[in-house]
Amino acid sequence: MKNIKISPSMLSADFTRFGDELKLLTDAGADAIHWDVMDGSFVEAITFGAGLISACRKITNVRFDAHLMIDNPEKQIQNFANAGADLITVHAEATRHLHGVLSMIKNLGCMAGVALNPSTQIEQIEYVTDLIDSVTVMTVNPGKSGQKFIESQVVKIEKAKKLCGDDVEICVDGGMNFDTIKLCANAGATTFVSGSFLFKSQNYKDCIQRIRKNV
Repeated sequence: MKNIKISPSMLSADFTRFGDELKLLTDAGADAIHWDVMDGSFVEAITFGAGLISACRKITNVRFDAHLMIDNPEKQIQNFANAGADLITVHAEATRHLHGVLSMIKNLGCMAGVALNPSTQIEQIEYVTDLIDSVTVMTVNPGKSGQKFIESQVVKIEKAKKLCGDDVEICVDGGMNFDTIKLCANAGATTFVSGSFLFKSQNYKDCIQRIRKNV
């Protein structure tokens, strides 16, 4: 059994009972909580803001990963750092000055992550690997949950692992299930964002344990 991390995406949670969901996920052994922050510009949907994340920070000490699917993320990074995000991930496609944005995140005391859309080349991060704690390979197009896994991204996972080495977390986001998680783990991924697959299960703890055993 490989040493992997499971990061449930709150986009698939029951919005009417966030507090209860966070407690259940913590008790189930989730390694992180994934917040899909969308601005209605970079992607069509509008989801969570820093205020909600700040309120939920009081409920659990599990790592909070803020995935900013927003344009010009440099304008909002301070807010999410103040809200209690431990890892802040920005899209390489969303800013003109990726190095500067990653430096800003690190200077605020947070871990810095970069997400890559399915059509984005791994070379986009070649010259900022010294600032990166996490690379998220999007295995669906960002903005909606429940999409089908894009198998061509497995090669990108392998390339990310080779480029970044063992000190950088390789995260996969989209279309996760027992089969795709195992496939991505074999390619070098270490962290898995699970949305509808996990939240539709009858028992979060059982599902997380089965994922760990399966890889």
